[in-house]
Amino acid sequence: MADTGTVLVTGGAGYIGSHAVLALRDAGYKVAVLDNLTTGFRWAVPEGVAFIEGDVADMALVGRTLYEHQVGAILHFAGSIIVPESVHNPLKYYRNNTAASRALIEAAVTGGVRHFIFSSTAAVYGIPESSPIDEDMPTKPINPYGTSKLMTETMLRDVAAAHDINYGVLRYFNVAGADPHGRTGQSTAGATHLIKIAAEAALGKRASVGVYGTDYATPDGTGVRDYIHVTDLAEAHVSALRWLTANPAKSLTVNCGYSRGFSVLEVLDAVDRVAGVTLTRDLQGRRAGDPDALVASNARILSTLDWRPRLNDLDTIVRDALAWERKLDETRPAA
Repeated sequence: MADTGTVLVTGGAGYIGSHAVLALRDAGYKVAVLDNLTTGFRWAVPEGVAFIEGDVADMALVGRTLYEHQVGAILHFAGSIIVPESVHNPLKYYRNNTAASRALIEAAVTGGVRHFIFSSTAAVYGIPESSPIDEDMPTKPINPYGTSKLMTETMLRDVAAAHDINYGVLRYFNVAGADPHGRTGQSTAGATHLIKIAAEAALGKRASVGVYGTDYATPDGTGVRDYIHVTDLAEAHVSALRWLTANPAKSLTVNCGYSRGFSVLEVLDAVDRVAGVTLTRDLQGRRAGDPDALVASNARILSTLDWRPRLNDLDTIVRDALAWERKLDETRPAA
């Protein structure tokens, strides 16, 4: 492993970021976390990992952090992620996702950081003309969330052309599950992820699970999505960092998914099967802007990085999500 100095993980006290911290530590990297704890949890940062409470838009704080911890790489997860909220409050998303990222990138360039990995999203594709989606398909986001992420991708491309820094853009599809060892998981109240909601319902915390749209052009009429286990996703970031370190003059953009889609009803059937329950399905109308199917082509990530998914099984994803939900019930940690 090449010496990258300390890896700074922004949003490292949140859902995906905390899994990335574990993956980096498991791979032998020195890690520091910057998080304002708006949606993250202090307990999610392991002992031995430096923690800085603050905002990525605070360039003075970021600059000090980069210097004091000798940061050579940044994994940037901090941001807002709820699509409907972005439609109702677009300025929040352009502040938290675009303007804050611009400040962080500038601090990285000023501080001599060589590698930058950005948490992006399949929402940059909007409603794709075909599925599975590859990275060369047009980027036409249909909501401020997707646009705010795409704007940051564009900034990274332009900055890398002008400065001594390379980047990895990882476009996530539907992230789910939890650390198989029970060290962290999705803990945010009011989460909007289907498998998280279904796990809560399976444990009696919700009366039903909403199914939005039953007339899509899919085998059972419900929307189809590509679900990736959060631990596999975290390990993809470690592989991307290794690639950027080995290829300092190159950057990359890759989809993160399994190239396998499951419908909403198939997911709920899996929860029934794993939890031994029968969830109540609350069938409702479509939500505006939801495409029939969003499935990744993962050919590029498989051919470019030394990454292979280990947990690409729907029942495994559901089992780990349920195990974490039960742990939250038993030991509900304080924020």
